[in-house]
Amino acid sequence: MGNENPEVRTIPEDERSAAGAAACPDLAAQVAALSAERDRLAAEKAELNDRLMRRAADFDNFRKRAERDRSDFVQFAGMEFVRELLPILDDFERALKSESADPGYAKGVELIYNRLYDVLKKMGLEPMDTVGKTFDPNLHQAVERVETDQAEDQSILGEFQRGYNFKGKLLRPAMVRVAVRPS
Repeated sequence: MGNENPEVRTIPEDERSAAGAAACPDLAAQVAALSAERDRLAAEKAELNDRLMRRAADFDNFRKRAERDRSDFVQFAGMEFVRELLPILDDFERALKSESADPGYAKGVELIYNRLYDVLKKMGLEPMDTVGKTFDPNLHQAVERVETDQAEDQSILGEFQRGYNFKGKLLRPAMVRVAVRPS
């Protein structure tokens, strides 16, 4: 009794080399196919990663823009509110300049004016200082031109209505009297 197993067959050397040669192109084709698939998947991954990064950047830019727009809206709403109150402030200034028979009444008007003015300044209202400055059509509205040698050409002699800025932006131009050289 030998160790021979009838089902196990030994393949002769010449048959083995022929079978290996036949399997080699098939194996090389599979390796090439797998490499191509790996390269395709790597390129697809890189493209998806790039798209993800772009979308994340777009979303971040959108978030920043929305925050800036919201901030601008809040500031603009405050600006419009203050603009609506400026005629009332002007009325108080005119009332303070007029003579009053009752000093208590004048003092009350002055207290109300000061409180309103302080609240508006806290919100961002900035009065313009115009008298003696050079006329700037971007900041001032010339209501009257006065020919004079007493002042520098294009300097502001007087103010009819005070101009204001709101948080650095022009809210209302000042109405002014401008000096011009006589011709």
